Amino acid sequence: MFDLNRHVARLLMDEPFFTVLSRNLEKKRTDQIPTAGVRINKETAQYELFYNADFFEKLTDNQRKNVLLHEFYHCVFEHVTGRLPENAESGKKEMTKIWNIATDLAINSHLDDLPDGCVKPGYQPFEDYPSGMAAEWYLEKMKEDNKDQEVSDGQQFDEHGEWSDVDEDVKAMAKQRMKESIKKAAQEAAQNGNWGSVTNKVRKEIMERIQTKIDWRKTLRYFIKTSQKANKSSSMKSINRRYPYIHAGKKTSRTAKVAIAIDQSGSVSDAMLNAFFSELNNLAKYAEFTVIPFDTEVDDSLVYNWKKGDKKKWERVMSGGTCFDAPTDYVNNHSFDGMIVLTDLCAPKPKRCKVQRMWITTTHYAQRPYFTTSEKIIAIDA
Repeated sequence: MFDLNRHVARLLMDEPFFTVLSRNLEKKRTDQIPTAGVRINKETAQYELFYNADFFEKLTDNQRKNVLLHEFYHCVFEHVTGRLPENAESGKKEMTKIWNIATDLAINSHLDDLPDGCVKPGYQPFEDYPSGMAAEWYLEKMKEDNKDQEVSDGQQFDEHGEWSDVDEDVKAMAKQRMKESIKKAAQEAAQNGNWGSVTNKVRKEIMERIQTKIDWRKTLRYFIKTSQKANKSSSMKSINRRYPYIHAGKKTSRTAKVAIAIDQSGSVSDAMLNAFFSELNNLAKYAEFTVIPFDTEVDDSLVYNWKKGDKKKWERVMSGGTCFDAPTDYVNNHSFDGMIVLTDLCAPKPKRCKVQRMWITTTHYAQRPYFTTSEKIIAIDA
């Protein structure tokens, strides 16, 4: 059976921009869809590309490449993470279908030699539609032309079924990750002077998109939610799905115990502390925090619990240098589900943390980190 993973590198030899992008999409074979599709994994907030092996096996190499580019363009143009236009929201089936076709028209303007079933401007039933327009333009054009009465399921080439079924916080995290992948791909393509088939117009749009700021608050909320653990206990009020009315069901409550390590060194500004505390007041409705002020050490007497639902004002209780090993040791020696560090990143790289760790800093310091890390670094406006 056709295994796409064995052919991707060969298919994208002349597409350096998409080669870099491809490395960040897990490719999974499935017989649940007729062609291909991209989606966000609701648990991991990672992009995934699903493909039907029988479909791919029947294509030429050039068609296989263009189907891959079609799916990658959905990611580049943020069709997967962006909000649907008005009147095309999930639940309005016909309008959602038209929006899906509009995105395909926008993408296929840039591709040739596509398999049968792909819509394209200039071809029936869109023979009078110009190429190179945005998906929003094609949507409005189809509505004006009453194409919503003509489109059929057969005119939707790939699978778009789950774009609108993903939590907004998960989308924010996936969008940030994809933005970083696109930025890396664009930088390599620009440095080597080789973008492959990417047109000048699309290059310009890509560069504009990677400059757009990601909502760090949504990313922070998603981190809190993914740190949550389920506590299960028996409850006679809950129905046991396997043995209804025979055994007690399980009652699940989700809580997250997150360590908030706050760098108290003088280079961390009051504005930065204020912005972060403001968002923590909003996040406190989801979780309980343990606030860990630190400089070169952690003073146990200054560590305190931020109880769920509480409101607090920002404060500075220490001053000095910075050592990230100190709060990391504290977290490793206690029971936590996640660790967030507010800092200017101006200290040596710390030891490994036993739980997922994320760094919060300003845009200035995010662009000039003292050390490199594969852990998430979020820039805030302060």
